[in-house]
Amino acid sequence: MSDSIKSVNTQARRSPLLLSDRDESVIRYYLPKNEILADMADFFSVFSDATRVKILSSLCITEMCVTDLCATLGEKQSTVSHQLAYLRSLRLVKTRRSGKIIRYSLASPYVTKVLELGSKFLGY
Repeated sequence: MSDSIKSVNTQARRSPLLLSDRDESVIRYYLPKNEILADMADFFSVFSDATRVKILSSLCITEMCVTDLCATLGEKQSTVSHQLAYLRSLRLVKTRRSGKIIRYSLASPYVTKVLELGSKFLGY
């Protein structure tokens, strides 16, 4: 195969980036692995539902039981319970039993930070 054909084949495989080979290598090195990207996508999808954002925003202030969340947010018990189960599955909220009552709170202060940054980004 001639050198000009090899050159064309090599260029055809490389994406038409304006980045240097070094920059492309650095980006590929630091780009999170697919399983991390999937976890991040799941995490950020939490904030795509207004009810979940309301629940998280309420829990930024104080821990609450399902009944208090329903009354405060004006949502049905089934809706709140379903969303809390989803938030628990992603480890964003945790529970604490107080007698017969289960109280929910944020699992990490980073959730509050994400909500604060989102509000700042949007100019609120």
